[in-house]
Amino acid sequence: MSNIGTWAQRVAQDWLVLELTDFNGAYLGLVTAIQFAPVLFFSLHGGAMADRVDKRKLLIWTNIVAAIACYTLGILVVTHVIQLWHVFACAALLGISSALDAPIRQSFTAEIVGHSDVANAVSLNSANFNAGRLVGPALSGFLIAHFGTGPSFLINATSYLFVITSLLMMRQSDFFIHAKEKTLGTVREGLRYVLARPDLYIVMALVFFAATFGLNFQIFNALMATKEFGKGPASYGLLGTFIAVGSLTGALLSARLERFRNVALVVRLGTWFSIAIIVLSFMPTYTLYSIWLPMCGISALTMLISANSYVQVNSDPAVRGRVMGIYLLIFMGGTPFGSLLIGYLTELLGVRETITICGLVSLTASLTIWVVFKDKFERPEDIRVSSVLKK
Repeated sequence: MSNIGTWAQRVAQDWLVLELTDFNGAYLGLVTAIQFAPVLFFSLHGGAMADRVDKRKLLIWTNIVAAIACYTLGILVVTHVIQLWHVFACAALLGISSALDAPIRQSFTAEIVGHSDVANAVSLNSANFNAGRLVGPALSGFLIAHFGTGPSFLINATSYLFVITSLLMMRQSDFFIHAKEKTLGTVREGLRYVLARPDLYIVMALVFFAATFGLNFQIFNALMATKEFGKGPASYGLLGTFIAVGSLTGALLSARLERFRNVALVVRLGTWFSIAIIVLSFMPTYTLYSIWLPMCGISALTMLISANSYVQVNSDPAVRGRVMGIYLLIFMGGTPFGSLLIGYLTELLGVRETITICGLVSLTASLTIWVVFKDKFERPEDIRVSSVLKK
């Protein structure tokens, strides 16, 4: 329920910004940057908190803050007093909540299902997320066309109540909590651990370029639908559903890749994703663009799930929260800069040209990583976290 609301809000927020700015792509990139900028400042601390404090209680509070931000934005819209700076402020508050929530929630997965099922749990969670994407964008497009953007924000705010209720109903006695090696619980320890593991930082480097330049479908779709194809909100919302078909398929397929999952597979999938983005930029009509979007979704999700589950499964439980904080900082930390750059380039060069450039940057990064770091793809023999942190 909450994922449906999340995707409904994403479409509504982008459309609201376009309405308030006379369909200016630069402002669309700016609001995306503002929403993701808190990742730079809070995700590492969220990971450190995850290793020291009750994760379930932390998640309850992050979801309460997110609900407040969404209710505020929805009320401002339906009362017709909304201004652009209101959108920026609510996006920033939601971004702070998400930056703290993400590493805590990611590391919480292992406590819910146990170490042996983490990889498939990540796939299932992504399938859940993208199942919401099948419904949310199309629902939001319908609501925007008939009632404006306000209802989408209010629906998302209410959907957080499902998450909070679920967290309150969990029995801590059923969690898989194992004894951990004692550490100081600092961010610096997490950084030292990752730097001692070439396989981890190679995966993170690949994810950085793919996410910063390739995973910008909200911006790509909004501008392609309006500027290139001359479509309205309903057609724009459907594009989110089309990519969700591929994303959900990729999430389900990734479970089958578990026994093949390694760094080499992640790099190969990153290469295919980059090629899919480049091809997307050349689709001449709305129909062909829509048909190709599922292919982009499949390649994106198989890559991301393989990367996410590899990092989780191959990180020591004592520092897993901090490792996921670093992973998510790299995954989303480039988005504020990438969004601003993409918004600017769409106005300067055009939408199609910008998508092509983004795909080429991601492809170049994947091929460079393959050539330069291929000899470090294998995971080193198990090393105790204490031996790394004492160095």
